Amino acid sequence: MISNELIESEKQYFPLSEKQHGRINMPHPVDIHVGQRIKEIRTVRGLTQSNVAEQLGISFQQLQKYETGANRVSASRMFELSKLLKVSPSFFFEGLEGESYESMPAMDMETARIAAILSNITNQKLKRRIHTLISEIARSDSPGATDDAA
Repeated sequence: MISNELIESEKQYFPLSEKQHGRINMPHPVDIHVGQRIKEIRTVRGLTQSNVAEQLGISFQQLQKYETGANRVSASRMFELSKLLKVSPSFFFEGLEGESYESMPAMDMETARIAAILSNITNQKLKRRIHTLISEIARSDSPGATDDAA
């Protein structure tokens, strides 16, 4: 049985209703976060759900359920995923500690696709130049930025 103290501690990071915490057809926020992280790194690596599922010996539908948080990822499966996707198992939990789940922005698919393309560039000098360009564009597009070109 889960202690009330643990439930209260969990609510600090994941302020959901009692019914939602009761696991009644609701994925836990941590499972959703882990699934999003799987999808992000899979996309960055340029892999399809079918590619990853085949290498894990599961159906792409099962991987889809992991990515949506509908099914939990076991520790052994997470270890296999981390090796396959070339990240540490802790990667899947980055961004959770000390933050409300709702406040964490998810990487959109277009950003993940751009990251995948950039990761294929091997020329480090070119990568730095692209990084500088993107940083300047983002800075000039941010609220309160002045348009010096005008």
